[in-house]
Amino acid sequence: MIETWQLIETTMNENPTPIRNKNVRYEFNLTGDNPSVKQLILENGKARISDDTTTKADCKLSLSSKDFMKLLAGELNSTTAFMFGKLKVDGSIGLALKLEGMLKEYKFKVEN
Repeated sequence: MIETWQLIETTMNENPTPIRNKNVRYEFNLTGDNPSVKQLILENGKARISDDTTTKADCKLSLSSKDFMKLLAGELNSTTAFMFGKLKVDGSIGLALKLEGMLKEYKFKVEN
């Protein structure tokens, strides 16, 4: 899973256009086979992954690590996942929806 977080950070920083005007902090609480809690910090056209969750996130997402990989790959619709209880959102639902669109622009190649 460490490689996945590095891939997210590297890919976003290599192509900052989709995150250019974003200043937001997402927190992911992943459960299941590879549990972890990480923050994705987007500010000033840069992406950074952090283990430090002491700073309040604008949007917290809780889902299984398997569903997270599907979300990255564009194979999971966040609205449907939310409606069926596979995704829990604390904070701005609008930011959660924007995240899905942003991730789709990167077309992450991940193994589920």
